[in-house]
Amino acid sequence: MTANRIIITRYTARWDDGPVRAADAMDFWSFAAGAANVVMQLSRPGVGHGVVESKVESGSLMKHPWKRARTTFQYLAVAVIGSDDDRAAFGRAVDTVHRQVRSGPSSPVRYNAFDRDLQMWVAACLFVGLEDTYQLLRGRMTAEQAEQFYLSARPLGTTLQVTDDQWPLTRAEFDDYWDGACRQVAMDDVVRGYLMDLIKLRMINPLLALPFRPLLKFLTAGFLAPVFRDALGLGWGSARQWCFERLFLSVAFVNRFLPGLIRQGGSHLLLADVRLRVRRQRRLV
Repeated sequence: MTANRIIITRYTARWDDGPVRAADAMDFWSFAAGAANVVMQLSRPGVGHGVVESKVESGSLMKHPWKRARTTFQYLAVAVIGSDDDRAAFGRAVDTVHRQVRSGPSSPVRYNAFDRDLQMWVAACLFVGLEDTYQLLRGRMTAEQAEQFYLSARPLGTTLQVTDDQWPLTRAEFDDYWDGACRQVAMDDVVRGYLMDLIKLRMINPLLALPFRPLLKFLTAGFLAPVFRDALGLGWGSARQWCFERLFLSVAFVNRFLPGLIRQGGSHLLLADVRLRVRRQRRLV
C-alpha cells in the first residue's frame, strides 16, 4: 500500500481465499466513507472549484444533499454492478450536466468537467475508497486478489470520459499513477470551507445534524490518508487511530454474519431505481 492511502495496522481476518471483484465491496457499511471520498475528489483544484462554483443547482450538494447522495451512490451501483446499458444511460445523463460545468473568467483555476485527467482523478478516488472499505470489512487481499479487484473496477472510470487505455493496466501501475496524482493535491480556503460545511452537515436541519457531526468528522478523518487530512486541516493521532481500527474490526465481525441481501440490498435497490427512471424517461441526475 502506498504512502497516500489510509494506514491500517489491524485488518479483520479474510472471509475466504477465492476470487474477488469490485461488486463484493458494495456492502452498505462502505457508505460511511462517502464524505471522505468527496474530500479526496475535491482536493484536486480543478475538481474542487468545479463543484464549488457549479451553476447546476439541481446537483448542488449544499442545496439538494439527499438527491446528490442518491445520484452519487447510484453511479457507484451502476458502474460496479450494472449492465452496459445501465452505464450508457447514466453516462449520457451525467454528460448532460457536465456540459454546463466549466471555469469562468473569475475562476482561480481552469477546469472543464469533460477534462479526462480530472475524470480519471475522480474515478481513481472512487476506486481507492472502494478498495479501502472492502479491505476494512473483508480483510486484506492477496496480490492476486487485489489485481482481480482492480481489473473489475475499470467501469468506475470508463462509464464516463476515462478511456480504456487511460485506466492503468495493472494494480502496480495504478499505484504509480496514484502517487503522482496525489502530488497535485492542493486546497484553498474556498474549497476547504465548502468541505468543512459538508463535514459539519451545514446543508441539513441543525437539530438533525447535531448528533451526527462528531461521528461524521471522526469517520471522514479516519478514511483519509494523511495527504488529504493535512490539506483539510483535520487533526488525528494514535488514540483516534486505535479507536477507528477497533470500530471497524467490530463492524467487520458483524458484517461477516449478515446475509448478502442485507449487506448489499441497498445498492441493488439504487440500481433498480435507475432502471425504473430510464423506463419512465425520468431524470437520472
